[in-house]
Amino acid sequence: MTTLTYRAPGPDKKAAEMSDSDEAGHANRAHVPVAKADGTHAPAGPPSFADRRRQHAWVPRILALLTALIGLSDILGIFKPDLAHRLHKITYLVPGTLTNVTRTADVVIGLMLLLLAHGLRRRKRRAWQAVAALLAFDIAIHFFHSQRILTASVAIVVLIGLLYFRDEFYAEGDQRTRWRALWVFGGLIVADVVIGLSYILLARGLVEDYSLGQRVEEVITGLVGVSGPVQWVPEARGDLFGILTSALGIFTLVVTVYLFLRPAEPRARLGGADAARVRELLVKHGDRDSLGYFALRDDKSVIWSPTGKACICYRVVSGVMLASGDPIGDPEAWPGVIAPFLDEAARHAWAPAVMGCSELGAEVWCREGGLTALELGDEAIVNVADFSLSGRSMRNVRQMVNRVAKHGYVAEVRRVGDIPRRELDAIVKTTDSWRGSQTERGFSMALGRIGAPGDDDCVLATATEDGVVRAVLQLVPWGSDGLSLDLMQRDKGAQGGLNDFLITETIKAASNLGVKRISLNFAVFRAALERGERIGAGPVLRAWRSVLIFMSKWFQIESLYKFNAKFCPVWQPRFFVFPSSKDAPRIALAALEAEAFLVWPRLELRRIARKLGLAKLRRQPRREPVPSERAAVSEPR
Repeated sequence: MTTLTYRAPGPDKKAAEMSDSDEAGHANRAHVPVAKADGTHAPAGPPSFADRRRQHAWVPRILALLTALIGLSDILGIFKPDLAHRLHKITYLVPGTLTNVTRTADVVIGLMLLLLAHGLRRRKRRAWQAVAALLAFDIAIHFFHSQRILTASVAIVVLIGLLYFRDEFYAEGDQRTRWRALWVFGGLIVADVVIGLSYILLARGLVEDYSLGQRVEEVITGLVGVSGPVQWVPEARGDLFGILTSALGIFTLVVTVYLFLRPAEPRARLGGADAARVRELLVKHGDRDSLGYFALRDDKSVIWSPTGKACICYRVVSGVMLASGDPIGDPEAWPGVIAPFLDEAARHAWAPAVMGCSELGAEVWCREGGLTALELGDEAIVNVADFSLSGRSMRNVRQMVNRVAKHGYVAEVRRVGDIPRRELDAIVKTTDSWRGSQTERGFSMALGRIGAPGDDDCVLATATEDGVVRAVLQLVPWGSDGLSLDLMQRDKGAQGGLNDFLITETIKAASNLGVKRISLNFAVFRAALERGERIGAGPVLRAWRSVLIFMSKWFQIESLYKFNAKFCPVWQPRFFVFPSSKDAPRIALAALEAEAFLVWPRLELRRIARKLGLAKLRRQPRREPVPSERAAVSEPR
């Protein structure tokens, strides 16, 4: 777990010294005030949370738009017919080179400006530096060669604006691994070859019918500015092909070098001291939020308040700084950790967002951070003392539980600390074999592990048939008298209704474990589903419910709501907090990616090597994956 402690003047020395991550020091130094001669402090690095409210929001938008337009103009400008005529007067010095170089430079600069415009809009410092340098070079080309006075004038205005508002562009570049540079390089080379071959196919200006190998050789040599075996008729088509391939080659080189030189992304890891501090806060204030224990996931980083009385655990996904649940700790200290959280997001140009916070948490986030809240759904909470299988409303659950029990299934509910290590390892191995894929679902309401050190208070419920484990349910602590559902998994060939059976047996055993309340699943947009089917519902609400029903074909929306409703729970609203509506689509995609509902395809070299019978690739040691899905295999949870 990467740690970040906001260091400000005051009683924060102890909290800062307790940070146990090497990466924290580098991140924190951006917030350290600089002392002046008069004893006051001037902020260093990016603007603070209060300063961001006085920023010019229009500056990066306008400058990014103008930058993109200049880049587009440079690309389209190579088709201007009089460019070659102007340069023809001096081509006797270096025949054909000056025209090609100028056109190639226009294309490269245009592509780079289009590429950097998005980073400029996000206040990236590196994008600002690159755009300023490219515009200076672009202005020189337009004035002295192509004589495009209008484009050059706009570029001058943009360059002056960039220099004048340079303090508006403070965000650090995204951190990526150097291996990604190699992947991008390979992908760009393939794309370059495809584009070049397409041009040769569509141009139809070849002297003879060249083989595929000769055409590929022409494209590859063109990427480095060298002529290949292909001859063109007329030669102008060959010149344009040289411009295209040279531009693609330079662009590929620039992008690869840029990615390669970026700092590597530090891996988030759970430090012992940080985990202990988070657990201490959960002991004191864990009763407030059923999602608090999920902050101990291994793939999260943490930011501490100046006093160390509150923290926020988060994960960065696709440029979104994503937190889940409420801040951990004393609510009075929440504002002290929200400000550095937003500062860190601004420092890296990340979009801050929170999934599944409570109503109190949403109010504090909106008040302190100026964010927007949207009711995302409801959390199902069962009060153990009020639960009973009797009554008409519990008929379905009662019948399901009795049917499972008649088939000889036996439930056992224990604390993880009371299970022998050998038996626990066998359970983990068994549940791992049930998984349909290696994709690990869950983020906001999933711990992602079973039986790890420090998780002795978690509760594990198992259903066995003739001594064989057929279903597993794990719950994590929720304060001193509560449990929060983490995962439910079962064997695909087992009896249906095992999830109902295990939940019921867990509720029955709750009093012996000192548990008074159990948090089940989260039902997305439950209110819309419930109210939309009532008589008198308006057309908008009915239409929204129809959309949710349609989306339930891919996501467990309606089924999860109906499964939770069977246990007659108390519904607690949960909220989604984000900066503004324009950021909502981007944040929604990041949330789906974090929960593993949206998985980008990846090329798994080790799996391919095994299938091809190649030698075993050297693997880095890592912990064995454990199931963390919160969705049942064949029935909703």
